[in-house]
Amino acid sequence: MKRNKLTFLGTGTSQGIPVPTSKHPVSLSKDSKDKRLRTSALLQTDELNIVIDCGPDFRYQCLRCGLEHLDAVFVTHEHSDHIAGIDDIRPYYFKRGSDIPFYAQRKVLDAIKVRFPYVFAENKYPGAPGIEDISVDNEKFEVEGHLFTPIKVMHGSLEILGYRYKNMAYITDASFISDNELEKLKNLDVLILNALRHEEHHSHYNLRQALEVSKKIGAKQTYFTHISQYMGFHEEESKKLPDNHYFAYDGLEIYF
Repeated sequence: MKRNKLTFLGTGTSQGIPVPTSKHPVSLSKDSKDKRLRTSALLQTDELNIVIDCGPDFRYQCLRCGLEHLDAVFVTHEHSDHIAGIDDIRPYYFKRGSDIPFYAQRKVLDAIKVRFPYVFAENKYPGAPGIEDISVDNEKFEVEGHLFTPIKVMHGSLEILGYRYKNMAYITDASFISDNELEKLKNLDVLILNALRHEEHHSHYNLRQALEVSKKIGAKQTYFTHISQYMGFHEEESKKLPDNHYFAYDGLEIYF
């Protein structure tokens, strides 16, 4: 039986790494694992290619991983580093010949309509992409027979979504997860969770907080994403993590 695969298309923060103008040692690093595009992931089953978030690096991320077709996009929330690449779904829309389903909270879909009105115009420009907006909230939903579970988390004061598929869950930009939502994360083989830096932040878990949440969930393996330059060098900081905890990096592929 084939296994499912998740590819980290990007593992950086809203500015990416290297940060323009920054003289921070991590931004100046020659290690490819310290070079991080904006956070995004590709989930592949036997039948489906699903992208989680399409930020401003989306076009290059697709070229880099050789993505041939796109069946759906899951959006965690409406911040620019998670939706600014929407226009770059056009090649996949043209190849597919029909609108690409976007799954997100209604408020996120409404924000996309404000940001990209030409996508939804009544008399649409022929070169514009096509999106089928599908609202999800806190109930399980199916994509072509595959069952997914939304995970509601807080990103500062903003309610956003993570997503669980089988024994893997992907959560980014979280700063709080309620006990009810933690219940949905039991019996995971793979947890993907944001860890911004060592210092505390008002709307993201820092590493200490992410490790505490990971311990509560108890997944067999935990990968941290949405990492800033202030976390430090990938190679050095990875050695300090507990067993079965890893800093993700761009291009990393995991199977589950």
